[in-house]
Amino acid sequence: MLSVVIPAYNEKNNIKKASETICCILDREAIPFELLFVDDGSSDGTWNEIIDQHEIRNNIRGISFSRNFGKESAIYAGLAESKGDCVVVIDCDLQHPPEKIVDMYNLWKAGFEIVEGVKNNRGKESGLHSFAAKCFYDLISDAAGSDLRHASDYKLLDRKAVNALINMPEKNSFFRALSSWIGFKSTQIEYDVREREDGETKWTTRSLTRYAINNITSFTSAPIHAVTLLGGILFILSFILSIIAIYQKIAGTALKGFTTVIIFQCITSSIIMISLGIIGFYISKIYEEIKGRPRYIVSKRT
Repeated sequence: MLSVVIPAYNEKNNIKKASETICCILDREAIPFELLFVDDGSSDGTWNEIIDQHEIRNNIRGISFSRNFGKESAIYAGLAESKGDCVVVIDCDLQHPPEKIVDMYNLWKAGFEIVEGVKNNRGKESGLHSFAAKCFYDLISDAAGSDLRHASDYKLLDRKAVNALINMPEKNSFFRALSSWIGFKSTQIEYDVREREDGETKWTTRSLTRYAINNITSFTSAPIHAVTLLGGILFILSFILSIIAIYQKIAGTALKGFTTVIIFQCITSSIIMISLGIIGFYISKIYEEIKGRPRYIVSKRT
């Protein structure tokens, strides 16, 4: 059986459309399936729509969080609650073309254990957003050991891969990268990002920035190594400026370097504060992990 996990946050107007579209496609192909909606603490009646769909078809299920825990938590909750031999994760807004589920399923039947949905394009984005996304995925790709620049959450996972992910004890998990990191026999399938069926994206610049920082620090220690690199650069600059200062002292022109000292002091202080901030963020991540709180809390089930 195929499980289709659909995270939803304030997607009241898209639940019915997503349910009918995916069910129609899978029924036509005679693929046994279940739809599992994960309501990520919505406040717009999303849960009531999920209940309505469950009453129409008993292979449509849903769980609801006690509050908004974020998309990553919703994905992992869906993986944990799914019952299928393979699981597809797809967005509720249908920007991921649902007809590709059939192609993914056929590739799974052919023996692949992970089928990655790869974007041909990223849809409509500003130049700044595209540049920031490129920097983010370059860093994550280096850490994961695979190219994630066009990766997405749209993918199929065999039950073995699902179990590997949900059994990881870490709480701050980046699904898109970890699903590549775990290995298994993988292949890719390309798709074009579509426009949303209804409503607007829930991702703001602030939430995207927080999402990027959380995932970078939870998946790679590169920022910590950057602190060491900055320390090395500062050491070299300090050594050079020390030689200049000694020369000026011997030559009797030491006061002329006062501006340089002030600038260097400002740069040094800034780098120290940034470095402390990076280290502090990693310490906060350690603190969150050792508290052992769950990724999410389920309050309702269909």
